[in-house]
Amino acid sequence: MSATPSRQPSELSVDVVIIGAGPAGLTAGYLLSKAGKSVAIIEKDETYVGGISRTVEHEGYRFDIGGHRFFSKSKAVVDLWNEILPDDFISRPRMSRIYYEGKFYSYPLRAFEALRNLGLFRSTMCMASFAYAQVFPRKQVKSFEDWTINQFGKKLYSIFFKTYTEKVWGMPCDEMSSDWAAQRIKGLSLWGAVTDGLKRSLGLNKKPNNGMQAKTLLEEFRYPRLGPGMMWDAARDHVVAAGNKVLMGHALKQLASDGQGGWRLEATLPDGSERVIRAAHAISSAPMKELAARLSPVPESVLDASGLKYRDFLTVALKIKSEDLFPDNWIYIHDSKVQVGRIQNFRSWSPEMVPDSTVACVGLEYFCFEGDGLWASGDDELVALATKEMAILGLCDPKDVIGGTVVRQEKAYPVYDEEYADRVQAMREELEAKHPTLHLVGRNGMHRYNNQDHAMMTAMLTVENILAEARIYDTWCVNEDAEYHEAGREGEEPAFPQHVGTAEDRAAALASMRAVPTRVTAEREPVEAGRDAA
Repeated sequence: MSATPSRQPSELSVDVVIIGAGPAGLTAGYLLSKAGKSVAIIEKDETYVGGISRTVEHEGYRFDIGGHRFFSKSKAVVDLWNEILPDDFISRPRMSRIYYEGKFYSYPLRAFEALRNLGLFRSTMCMASFAYAQVFPRKQVKSFEDWTINQFGKKLYSIFFKTYTEKVWGMPCDEMSSDWAAQRIKGLSLWGAVTDGLKRSLGLNKKPNNGMQAKTLLEEFRYPRLGPGMMWDAARDHVVAAGNKVLMGHALKQLASDGQGGWRLEATLPDGSERVIRAAHAISSAPMKELAARLSPVPESVLDASGLKYRDFLTVALKIKSEDLFPDNWIYIHDSKVQVGRIQNFRSWSPEMVPDSTVACVGLEYFCFEGDGLWASGDDELVALATKEMAILGLCDPKDVIGGTVVRQEKAYPVYDEEYADRVQAMREELEAKHPTLHLVGRNGMHRYNNQDHAMMTAMLTVENILAEARIYDTWCVNEDAEYHEAGREGEEPAFPQHVGTAEDRAAALASMRAVPTRVTAEREPVEAGRDAA
């Protein structure tokens, strides 16, 4: 009997192979297709493109993973959105509130409402605590807790900062560096917020944005009527219509240099078969940690990359027999009695995401680490937990919950620990020196906590580099800004980088800085006596 011949992987040759069909990967694929290049995009998900910006559908209900407002100061990004999805944007009101001990607090602050909700005694205690912090500030300011208490007092810190921040990042506030607080909350003054809140409460502010002092907020935003995944479904369709390929269910097995400046990519399909793609250039939006482990030859920086960490989260979507539960896009849960950190109301994002007008659909977001207790819980357990916590919060009656599902999102947030910058720099420098035709893009591809529009910018600049056959733009200049997509006017920055515009134009569109928490690195000083008295 002769031996069964082994299956040979199918082969494909293109100009550019792209790993990952998220915003960065699909932006690159779309623009390269427009330029006449042959492209193959591999995506390990068998169903959805869009990565963290995808829209999941379950029994006709659509879920946005994390909430994505479509707003950018970059004209180039806004123009591209309009080009890919010209007829399906709707304008939606922006509303987000804080939930604390059974009451809602408008964000930004409305002074009279906050005083009424907190009550006279607690409001007095908050102001007394603030006054104490001004007279007796913590002298050794090393942590997020130190800095925030000095700015707002211990009472307000415990109500509006501590619980939610620790849920999101999975570390105690007294272990987070004060640098993050100083950058993240810079420019926010308690007296300024109270004054602004009084003006807003009395209707004294002027448009636009009702004169809001807080620069991070918009009154409305654009949104695809069927969720953000609609944008990336359309981008995929444009790539395919151009004669190129978006290969679903293709997981990266190996990316090997062909010894001539090009690449040989091996992908594994769900049935165990393999596909080989040869390309002159490779673009990766895969997590740096995963890419390093699958590169050949193995990079010297593989150990650096293996130490990169990520914060994950999951969404429990509940269908609830009710016309609507609350009008917010989402509410932030500042309550230690529950594990949920934020609750989305999908109808407030777009009515078309919820097909039944008698049913409310909400998404409870739980921040976790892959493999921990929450992540490892079964879907039924998580639906039961979400139902229980909605009842604890007084937001719905458990008997009105008529169904639910769970969406897990791994590697949602790159973690900025003490070593991450050196680890990223080591891999970046090695790859740029040894492999000029390998390009890293996007949030996980560059291990940078950026927004959807910034991920797209890294892809746009990369495409320009490929077309020019030189690194004419430094993609690592596309920085991140926690407030970038919420500030100013849409498309107000000059277009870039379509072979036009000055360096100053490009710098204006790119320059920003997004702050994320890092741990306290130095040893803590002894606690000053009595500093926690208020």
